[in-house]
Order: sequence, then structure tokens, then C-alpha cells
Amino acid sequence: MPLYRLLKQITKQVLPERWLFRYEPAIRKLFALSYRGKQFHCNICQAGLSKFVELPTGDLLCPFCGSLPRNRRLWELLQERGFLKGRVLDFSPPGCLYRIMENRKNMEYLSTDFAGEFRAHRSYDITRIEEPDSSFDLIICFHVLEHVEDDGAAMRELFRVLKKNGKALIQTPFREGDIFEDNTIRSPEDRLKFFGQKDHVRVYSVEGLKARLAQAGFSVEVWGYPLQKDLPVEIRKGKAEGAILIASR
Repeated sequence: MPLYRLLKQITKQVLPERWLFRYEPAIRKLFALSYRGKQFHCNICQAGLSKFVELPTGDLLCPFCGSLPRNRRLWELLQERGFLKGRVLDFSPPGCLYRIMENRKNMEYLSTDFAGEFRAHRSYDITRIEEPDSSFDLIICFHVLEHVEDDGAAMRELFRVLKKNGKALIQTPFREGDIFEDNTIRSPEDRLKFFGQKDHVRVYSVEGLKARLAQAGFSVEVWGYPLQKDLPVEIRKGKAEGAILIASR
């Protein structure tokens, strides 16, 4: 096991969860000293790196902030389009982005995680969001819908709570061709085999997800698909090729 992952595993076993979240940035900086350099750059924590940590999945993790390629691409889009303003709802946010957005002064940030696996202010069921109509200027829903059996209900709820002219940024794992789903595939082992993860219930295609969002009422733009060739090489590696769908009300 590479040294970085071994140290992370030991730390998670020793420290209580509340302490781990509070001191995670300082602990990461200590563990990541051997990765400091000038060859690569993380656009979230601004760290200079000699290399990223390559995970078994092929994703490239920033040892300083814990960001994955999809987090860095999302942050690039948020900055490029100026989306971070008004009232924002973020589903299951990674710690690297949660910390940044919670402290921004020009917006009201509300995070939610139904499964209790991420740091969040709320625990909303995405198929029954406990917020009034037209509540949010921006919704971030990354790698959530592939876990939801009734994704149509979830998309209608996202549409309902989004303000007119608001944006919902949505991403899932993608495949070529059509959406693949089969509600007879129920066991964790079979879901891992067919959908790629034990708690996934389908694999979307870009066009398939776009069509379902349109059925819920959204106008949809696909960002970054096919892959943008001008992205930094560290963002292009691993599984960063997935599109981000910008759904507008």
C-alpha cells in the first residue's frame, strides 16, 4: 500500500470523526509534504505538486485537499461561469469544496447528505426536498442520481426548488450508448457487477440523462463533452472525461 494511503488509513482509525474533519487540512498538509513541487497545480487549494496520488480507480487525488478530477473540473466551471451567488443547495459535497463554499460571503450555502456520509447542514431526501418552490439560484448534484431508484421524482424536485433562470449542475458516471438499468438487479454484488458500485441502480449515458432532465422541464447544456483538450493534463487524466450537465429552469 502506498505510504499516503497507509497514513490516511491509520489516521481515520485513531482520530474521532469530528476531530478528523476539523484538523483534516493540517493533517493533509503534513502527509503531503513529499508531494510538493511545481509540475502540477491544484486549482482548488492552489498547491503546487510534483505529482498527484493515483488511486486504484485511476483517479488523481490532490494530497493537500483531497480533491478528485471531478471536483477540480466542477470548481473550474463554477469559476468560469460565475455561478456561486445567491442561495446554493449542494448534495453530498466533498470536504475540499464544502470548506470553500461554506465560507463565501456572497451567497447562502446549504449542503445536504441523505446517507450521512458527508459533512452537511441537512439530510434531505432528493425525491422529497423539504424546501419551498423556487428556493435556490444554484443546485449542485454530483454523483447522486445513480443512487436514486425514482430518478424522475428526484429531477422533478430539483426543477421545483430551482428558481427561474437558476442552474442545476449535474454529473453521474457515464457510459456510451443508452442508459442501462434493470430493477431486477437488487443485490449489492450484482449492482457492483452491472452498475460499477454496490449502491448504484443504473449507469447513465450523457444523452440519456439529458433527455430525462428535459422530461422534468429543464433546458440542458452539456459542458466539457467531448473532452475539452485545453484542460490541464492532470484534470484530463483518470475519470475526468465525464460531462457536466447544466440544467436551467
